[in-house]
Amino acid sequence: MSEEQETQKQFAIQKLYVKDASFESPDAPNAFNSKQWDPKIDLNLTNSQRRLEGDLYEVVLSITATVTHQESTAFLVEVQQAAVVSLTGFDEQETKYLLGSQCMNILFPYAREVVSDLSVRGGFPPLILSPVNFDALFQQHMQQQQAKQEDGEQEDGVQDVSVQEGTELTH
Repeated sequence: MSEEQETQKQFAIQKLYVKDASFESPDAPNAFNSKQWDPKIDLNLTNSQRRLEGDLYEVVLSITATVTHQESTAFLVEVQQAAVVSLTGFDEQETKYLLGSQCMNILFPYAREVVSDLSVRGGFPPLILSPVNFDALFQQHMQQQQAKQEDGEQEDGVQDVSVQEGTELTH
C-alpha cells in the first residue's frame, strides 16, 4: 500500500452518548437489611454496530449486570453506551476490527462509570467492572462467524459475551 493511501485512513469519534440506562431493585428495601453483603454478579456484554451513512457508523456496547444476594435479585443495571464514529480508507477486515474491538475499548470505561454510578445511586456499593479484553472477544467472535459461514449461516454483526467471574463489588 502506498504512503498516500496509508495517510488517507482516518478513524474519528464524532459523538459519545448513553443510548439507554436503567436500574431496578426489585427487592428494595429488603435488599438493604443484610449485615453481610456477599453478592453474586452475572454480567452480560453485547456489542453491535450499524452503518448510518457514508463512512459513519453507530457502535453500541450493552452491559447487563444482575446482582443477586441471598437468593434474590438485589439489583439489575442495564447500560447501552454508544458512539458515532467515522472510518475512512479502511478495508472490510480493518473496519470490522475497529468497530468490534477498538470502539468497544473506547466505550467500556464510559459504560463502566455509568454502571458504577447507577449502583451507588440505587443505595448499593459501587459495581466496579473488571477490564475486558475486547481484542480476544473479537477474535473469538470472528472464529465463530467463520465456522457459521462454513456451515452456511449468515453473519449478524452482534457479539454477545457472558462473564461471571472477575467482577467485584467494593464496600
